Amino acid sequence: MNHVEIKTVQVPGAELYCEIRGTGPLLLMIPGGPADAGALSGLAARLADRYTVLSYDQRGLSRSRLAGDPADQDVAAFGRDAHHLLDALGAPPAYVLGNSGGALTALDLAARHPGQVRAVIAHEPPIPEILPDAERWRAAFRHVYDTFRAQGAGPAMGAFIATVDGENSAPPAMPDPAQMPPEALEMMGRIHGNLDYFLGHMLLPVLRFRPDIAALRSGPVPVAVGAGATSGEGVPLLAARELAERLGVKPVEFPGDHQGLGMDPVTSADLVHATFTRL
Repeated sequence: MNHVEIKTVQVPGAELYCEIRGTGPLLLMIPGGPADAGALSGLAARLADRYTVLSYDQRGLSRSRLAGDPADQDVAAFGRDAHHLLDALGAPPAYVLGNSGGALTALDLAARHPGQVRAVIAHEPPIPEILPDAERWRAAFRHVYDTFRAQGAGPAMGAFIATVDGENSAPPAMPDPAQMPPEALEMMGRIHGNLDYFLGHMLLPVLRFRPDIAALRSGPVPVAVGAGATSGEGVPLLAARELAERLGVKPVEFPGDHQGLGMDPVTSADLVHATFTRL
C-alpha cells in the first residue's frame, strides 16, 4: 500500500497537485494552510489498506500552482476546487477529512455539493465567526496580518500560533530536524515557502468563513467534528465545540493537539475509520 500515484488536475485558475494511494472507498483528505498533502501523508499511508486516499495541496500552496499572480483566496474558492477535483477524476461520492483550514473546505463542499460527499470529519475547524466573542478573534488575526506586513512572516507566525493554540498553551512540539527523514525536511521547506502567500492572501479571507449550518443540519451528509485531546483554548478547539453544538453532535476526541492527525497517525487512522464507519 506504499505506492503513491501522482496526478495534476486543472481547475479554474489553478493546477492542483494530488496524491492517490490505496484501495477501497474514496477518502478525500484536505490539509490546512500553510501545510500541504505531506502533512497528512503518514495518516494517508495508514488508511490506504481501507480506502483509496486522495490528498492534495490546496491552490497556491506548495505544488499546486496558481494560473496568475497571487491573489486573495477564500473558502468558497477552495470548496470549488474540491468540487472540480472530484468531478475531474470522475470520483464516486467521497468520505472527506479536513484538518484546520481544510476542514472549512470540507464543510463548504458538503453544504454546496452534498452529492459528492458520503460523510465529513472536520478536525479542529478555525471558525472565529461562529464564536460569541468573534470580534476579539477578528482583532487577533488582524494583528497577525498587520505583524506580517510590518515585520515579516517569522514574527507573524509566532502571533498566529499563539492565537491558534491559546495564549497559555505550551509551545507546539517540534521534531528535531536532525532526526527527520528527507521527505519531512522537504515538506518543512515547502511550508516555509508558503508563509508569505498564506499570511498575505489566505489568512483573513479564510477566517471570514461562516458555515451553512442549516444546509449541513438538513442535508444528507453526516458531519463529525474532531477536537484535539491536548489542544489549547484557541480558535480551533473553541470553534470545534461550538460547531458540534450547533450541528447537534458530540465532538470526537482525537489524540494530540491541532497537529495531532500528523503527529500520531497510527491512533488517528483507527479513529478516522471508526468514525466514518458509524456515520
